[in-house]
Amino acid sequence: MKISSALLVVLSCILAQSLGEVARYDNYRIYGVTVNSHEDIKALQSLDGTSDGLIFIYMTSKLAEDSQIVVAPHKFADFEDYLKRNGMTCKVLAENLQQLIDMERRMMNLAKSRTQGFDFDNYHTLDEIHAWLKSLEEAHPDVVSVVSAGNSYEGRDLLGVKLSHGAGRPAIFVESGIHAREWITPAATVFIVNELLTSEDEAVKDLAENYDWYVFPSVNPDGYVYTHEKDRMWRKTRQPYGSCVGADANRNWDFHWNEVGASNQPCSDTYAGPKAFSEPEALAVSSYAEKLKDQVKLYISFHSFSQLLIFPNGYTAQHVDNHKDLKEIGDVAAKALAKRYGTKYTVGDIYSTIYPAAGTSIDYTKGVLGIDLSYCYELRPQNIFQGGFTLPAKQIRPTSLETLDSLVALVNKAKELNYFGEN
Repeated sequence: MKISSALLVVLSCILAQSLGEVARYDNYRIYGVTVNSHEDIKALQSLDGTSDGLIFIYMTSKLAEDSQIVVAPHKFADFEDYLKRNGMTCKVLAENLQQLIDMERRMMNLAKSRTQGFDFDNYHTLDEIHAWLKSLEEAHPDVVSVVSAGNSYEGRDLLGVKLSHGAGRPAIFVESGIHAREWITPAATVFIVNELLTSEDEAVKDLAENYDWYVFPSVNPDGYVYTHEKDRMWRKTRQPYGSCVGADANRNWDFHWNEVGASNQPCSDTYAGPKAFSEPEALAVSSYAEKLKDQVKLYISFHSFSQLLIFPNGYTAQHVDNHKDLKEIGDVAAKALAKRYGTKYTVGDIYSTIYPAAGTSIDYTKGVLGIDLSYCYELRPQNIFQGGFTLPAKQIRPTSLETLDSLVALVNKAKELNYFGEN
């Protein structure tokens, strides 16, 4: 019996999945592609989702800036030829992505062999994070309550904690890990939770004791597990759409959904989903936040990487009504963040600071829920040369400490501008 080559490919993919093979990126290059015109941007965007041999790490919307793209070896020639035909130049930023992933895995394994229990200088699995969250309730019964926003597509808990020193306090909501491969975000989030519970620093104690905190370290748990077990570079959720899997949960919120900065292609990393809130994870977090909208005065979304502190709008260049305040507060927060290690952050609205993006969580919390202080931190590093999504674990602590410094300053400045009134 003859079997077509196409069928062999399909059968091999099915077999690989059944055997539980892990995605590898041996000799995959990371390219930096400079865009000098809006036509260049459109030409690059047209490639998004067309091949699993192309993974867009960063898509710029600014001229004279680089987009960053992972390219499979069998796509090198086609990709470079496409750029040449469209008058674009590129440079190779990394020759072998798998080496970065392997190094990260070796360091994780080494750390696990040296430490016992949960620590804050290494990356952890979802099960380890959830077990630690549950342990907090026992260790701090008067302050910590374990909460759940709901369940993921694969049935995992969207687990979080509420930290409260008494009723009637304004609330701060933290959502992290919505993009699965951004491991620094859950790591920094649990570090900050621990500091809020144990720090003797008066400024941190003030932050902990005078505000209720609702913190969700991993709101895309299926994707996060998948990055640990199958594909380190996975970004989306895990709900199937035809032959492709997952949607970008931070393009799936029901506010100007899919208007700009998102894709209709299910294989794209920025696929907005077939409709707003098609992803149970985005729907669950939004519903939980909606119940608290009268109490929540500050909504924080942690992402990586780029070293930015950004705020709405993402769907339009039009400024929100409190743009001036958001910029002023953000500038104060960025200045505080830079004091400890000199880390520089850029502050501004999503649309003009990073790229147009509709259907994001912070556009929704500001535009629909009316939470005037809605911010997104794009944490370390600044670029792929400094680690990209595989940020070395030794940077978890400094990243977390400078971010906590920033949060203290952000809240204090916002309080000064009367954003934290009585409920």
